[in-house]
Amino acid sequence: MDCDEEQVQDLQASLRINTAICRLLVQRGGSSFELAKQYFRPSLAELHSPWLMKDMDKAVARLTLALDQQEKILVYGDYDVDGTTSVACMFQFLQSLGANAEFYIPHRYREGYGVSKAGIDYAIDNGVQLIVSLDCGIKSVELVAYAASAGIDFIICDHHLPDETLPAAVAILNAKQQDCPYPFKELCGCGVGLKLMQAMCQQLQLPDEYWHRYLDLVATAIAADIVPMVGENRVLTYFGLQRVNTQPSTGIKALIQLAGLTEQLHVNNLVFAIAPRVNAAGRMDDARKAVELFIEQDEQRAIELARQLQEDNTDRREADSSITEEALALLEQDAANGQRRTTVLYQSHWHKGVVGIVASRLIDKYYRPTIILTNSGEKVSGSARSVLGFNVYEAIHQCKDLLDSYGGHFYAAGLTLKRENVDAFCERFESIVQQTISPASLVPEVTIDTELEFKDINPSFYNIICQMEPFGPENMRPVFVARRVYETGGSRVVKEAHLKFSLKQGAVVMDGIGFGMADKFDLLRPNVAIDVAFTLDENVWQGQRRIQLRVIDIKPSDQPD
Repeated sequence: MDCDEEQVQDLQASLRINTAICRLLVQRGGSSFELAKQYFRPSLAELHSPWLMKDMDKAVARLTLALDQQEKILVYGDYDVDGTTSVACMFQFLQSLGANAEFYIPHRYREGYGVSKAGIDYAIDNGVQLIVSLDCGIKSVELVAYAASAGIDFIICDHHLPDETLPAAVAILNAKQQDCPYPFKELCGCGVGLKLMQAMCQQLQLPDEYWHRYLDLVATAIAADIVPMVGENRVLTYFGLQRVNTQPSTGIKALIQLAGLTEQLHVNNLVFAIAPRVNAAGRMDDARKAVELFIEQDEQRAIELARQLQEDNTDRREADSSITEEALALLEQDAANGQRRTTVLYQSHWHKGVVGIVASRLIDKYYRPTIILTNSGEKVSGSARSVLGFNVYEAIHQCKDLLDSYGGHFYAAGLTLKRENVDAFCERFESIVQQTISPASLVPEVTIDTELEFKDINPSFYNIICQMEPFGPENMRPVFVARRVYETGGSRVVKEAHLKFSLKQGAVVMDGIGFGMADKFDLLRPNVAIDVAFTLDENVWQGQRRIQLRVIDIKPSDQPD
């Protein structure tokens, strides 16, 4: 990865740390002593004023009125991690203010994504006067109008891209609105809800702890929603992880316990251990129980709820595995598969809750934009995933005349269509991708941050890398390359799929693990130099901690000996 080498040298002169670290800092915006200090030591004081967000004054005024009048408030959110954490935070926050509030999570299969008519009807039947929607609502023009016709106001807290026509809500909090001056545009839905809580605390002159107590849930949402780990997201996650590790909410504590996590938690634990259990509730059953877990105060009851999510996650893994196997078999049997730039598969019996996961698995095998479709009531619905540099949402948008609904982001989207349109959609989507995708986007690549020699890897260096957390999009765990490295003779294949490395550069030997890299074993030959791409982590064995390489790729060195 390129960066300004003059800035690197200036930073090295002031910080007096390894040049590779300085290069990483310059790449990530820490190009001066002060910026580097800010990067390593985030502060909640860096958060922007919530009042900079368009309509924040309107949202606070309407919510304050509802509190004063004891109006019934419905907190409405989506069924994924971002939605359920958002609802749990806002519902508890409003309860702490004495609000007359309840919450609503749409059922993935009966109601679908976002604000639903069933949800509005529930609000009407239960005397709700104000709905606060989180992680959804920005596209719900007709449904917000329907609620208004029944005397129900809407405050929308969302982070998805708005359409040209916005819902006629009392207030729309979404930094992606064209005329919103809020400086940071990449908050997740839970983050937008937090800004509303922050503003309410300022308005009502309440201590910051009224919103600080939800930072563990906010960090979980940020990690799960794959938003950029920069700016406010990085600050919120930094302090959210502190909360996770020192005073987690009862629900998060129960999930940590059931996941068997005993070491200090990092973002990857939230992504790979906590988030899948939360998401599984909505994928396999009803996401309402995820919110119930997050708002539960009794530890024993929280364990019971967390165990239900654990069971859902086990079911999810089984469905994911069987559908992935079936999908791979279909592609291998298709003679035309090798000529396509896309993967679009439809099977009526596949479980709707795991199609997005399966799409990601297929990209691991066939690196191209992928859509997995299945039946959803009378319609067909599915999830899309993309490859680096290709906007799958825009490609789907160009098929909108064949779709009933769609939404999403650059790299992930969802869609619904009639069964009779599936074949036409497959052909159109393939044609659009053929015309618009660059050949480079169809080749997976490893982005190297900087070169690193084995002699520079020591506990002090590793400690500084750890201080660069939390990692995530736009602040990924650094990837290094070590050139002209030799196999020592101790490398071997383990569990038939993985490579256990023993590598030497100069006088220094490093151990490493390469998951799923058994097919690369033939590249390890005596006295033949290779280049190794890797990240660093710790291997804990029998109480001993050793820095090891997490190998990503290897290739023969360019220059012969």
